[in-house]
Amino acid sequence: MPRTGERGGPQTRARISQVATQLFLARGFDTVTVAEVAREAGVSSVTVFKHFPRKEDLFLDRTDEAVELLRAAVHGSADPLASLRRTTLLLVDERHSLSGLADGSAPFYRTVAESPALIARTREIAAELQHTLADEIEGDATLLSAFFIAGYSAVLVETARRLIADEPLRAVADDHRARVEELFDALRNGVSRPL
Repeated sequence: MPRTGERGGPQTRARISQVATQLFLARGFDTVTVAEVAREAGVSSVTVFKHFPRKEDLFLDRTDEAVELLRAAVHGSADPLASLRRTTLLLVDERHSLSGLADGSAPFYRTVAESPALIARTREIAAELQHTLADEIEGDATLLSAFFIAGYSAVLVETARRLIADEPLRAVADDHRARVEELFDALRNGVSRPL
């Protein structure tokens, strides 16, 4: 017999994610089991895996949203790079969770940094996003997709490092935005200074 709320779709998924995130932030990703998440969320482990195929996806649960944002940004665009720039800067300015600048990002980054499994999964997600983007842009967009994802990943890693070091969010956010602008300038015009 299903436990309370076991049949609910999006609400059950959201509850499982919220419970998992609280447990991972409090105790670390690697010490919490899926069975504990299920018990705390009032569902079975089978239900957890129905919504989240991997344990890592309980914490890194915004991949589908990132995919949809990328698709929407470039679908049918005559200038996919300009569209990506607008979308990315909007996320930064809103301090959206996917920008890496939302309130509470530092504990999130600490949890990821402490878990080899989460680090590996973030790399897999980046590769998935790169393929999604390349597939969505008309023509041969393999290099653009690779450069964008690698560049934005580098921006996020630096932002994470600074937030983990407890630097002021305002200063980190300003620098993050400047580095995003620099990334898009480099994607559009190439790197103008010697490395």
